[in-house]
Amino acid sequence: MAPQFVKPYVKTNKNDVADAEAICESGGGGHNALRAIKNAEQQALLRCIAPGQGFIVETHGAGNQLRGLLAEFGIAIPLGFKALTAMMPQIVEAHENGLPGLSRELSVDYLAIFAN
Repeated sequence: MAPQFVKPYVKTNKNDVADAEAICESGGGGHNALRAIKNAEQQALLRCIAPGQGFIVETHGAGNQLRGLLAEFGIAIPLGFKALTAMMPQIVEAHENGLPGLSRELSVDYLAIFAN
């Protein structure tokens, strides 16, 4: 239960006993919107969605990290995943941009990850 629904029912100072009492009292009123119990199918669906959302966050995080590393070498890439993937082949191929060999190899690895 969300704390904002319980707080009005706390009568004394904050401690475990007072919190437990407030939770019991607030839950008994029937006016609070509690979460519905999920069946097995709904739980299985959530287990499928959560990892995919995590992969998206990781991919965007890796893209932002790559963008930041390239900025340290004076290579500016506009925000957005499409701009990053569109410009990366040109950046890797251009040898006059001052990107060190190891950074160039890591950028190729990132590009391979993003392409999949």
